[in-house]
Amino acid sequence: MRSQARTLPLLFLALLMAGCHSYGPQFDPRHPELEAYGRELVAAHFPKFVKLEEAAAAAAGATNRINPEWLKPPSNFFKLGPGDVLDLEILGEVASRSTTTVGPDGKVYYSLLPGVFVWGMTLSETREVLEKELAKYIRLKPEVSVTLKTVGSKRVWLLGSVTNPGLYPLTTPITLLEAISAAGGTVTTPASAEETADLQNSFVMREGQLLKVDFYKLLRQGDLSQNIYLQPDDFVYVRSATARNVYVLGAVATPNVVRFFDQVSLVSAISGAGGTLPYAHLTQVAIVRGSLAEPAIAIVDYKAILKGQIEDVRLEPGDIVYVPFVPYRGLALFGEEILRQFASTIAINEGQRAVLKTSAPVGVTVPFIVLPK
Repeated sequence: MRSQARTLPLLFLALLMAGCHSYGPQFDPRHPELEAYGRELVAAHFPKFVKLEEAAAAAAGATNRINPEWLKPPSNFFKLGPGDVLDLEILGEVASRSTTTVGPDGKVYYSLLPGVFVWGMTLSETREVLEKELAKYIRLKPEVSVTLKTVGSKRVWLLGSVTNPGLYPLTTPITLLEAISAAGGTVTTPASAEETADLQNSFVMREGQLLKVDFYKLLRQGDLSQNIYLQPDDFVYVRSATARNVYVLGAVATPNVVRFFDQVSLVSAISGAGGTLPYAHLTQVAIVRGSLAEPAIAIVDYKAILKGQIEDVRLEPGDIVYVPFVPYRGLALFGEEILRQFASTIAINEGQRAVLKTSAPVGVTVPFIVLPK
């Protein structure tokens, strides 16, 4: 009886402590009471977003956001390429003045010359080779004037929510800030002067890679550490803040943009893209959220959602949903590849619209991601 009497207060105290215990607003998937549900299902039910920068730092020990070399003006001189227009003249002979274009074969055709290859040469190198070739047909060594009239070989793309989107020649070293200014700046509504550019999700793409440039820090906070120098064929895209979309990529029937309404779930977004392919890897569907400069990623068990084992996940405007073909290898690598795929898709479609002058909505045309082994 005495033992039982001592046990009852202890039991009451334990129950009281258990009843008062609170796990707080943050869900903890590591709590031992939830082990029975399975860690994967718990993580899918309460998707935990991890910043890609943190994941990369954990995997590699460090991250490299802005390469210091990007902030330096190019040291190499302008070199000719197909599409560049030159004014040529043999000094002292007014009748020799001519305007010629570097052809697709990299050659210029001038005077008696059958064609001189100048692709990759500077203007001074071009003058020297023209004088050398013309000397074969002219008794006195000629002096040739070479002037660059129009740049057609080196351009940058400035598209999206800027006042004058289009292709711009890259005649001299130019920074991102100067390029946006040359395009008239970001678009604003005349009535309220409210900006319609989503600076958090604008980006620069170079040679198929997404550069982690923070447009908001550059344009709103004056952070010149983000003011990189542009290179030929760079793609600058200022995303519109008025477009409320969810992007669905990967192993779905029709990778595409899904309009965001009041409530869009993961299931409805994937259904809007035609559903998943038979060989899709459904237990590791990724949701990328937040600014492209500092994105976060969550992995969701979509298969468990379809089986009704866990609830659907509510999406937010701008979310990128990726259904993988194979299991991912490394969270940081997986997330970076998704962002690269997203930027490539936007670049392809917006570039096509700019060249063809069409008003067709941007779609997703490159569904596949090949992860390195």
